[in-house]
Amino acid sequence: MQQANYPADSPTRLAREFNVRFTGSPISVHAARKWIVGEAMPTQEKLRTLAAWLGVSAEWLRFGTGGSETDTSILSTRLQSEDLALLSDLQQLEDKHRQIVRTMIRMLLHAQK
Repeated sequence: MQQANYPADSPTRLAREFNVRFTGSPISVHAARKWIVGEAMPTQEKLRTLAAWLGVSAEWLRFGTGGSETDTSILSTRLQSEDLALLSDLQQLEDKHRQIVRTMIRMLLHAQK
């Protein structure tokens, strides 16, 4: 977390930043604290989200092996706070409405080609 310019000793910050990026159920500050102090390990799905956010490989994050950086496609897709807020809003929609938004985005991307 320090290498990604985030405080490594703040479970509140970890939980907040993680929850904005994760599409599943949010984690609690207590769960984030357990991750930080090594009392618990995130699930593989959560580990992948952490790795993408922090710009490291999931293997390195879990085992300390492999490259400390992910491939350049993940590193180049750092999201701005407005984008993260939009993703958070999207998560709050019903499934049918999320699908409509996805379809609209694909149509816009196709139209700009």
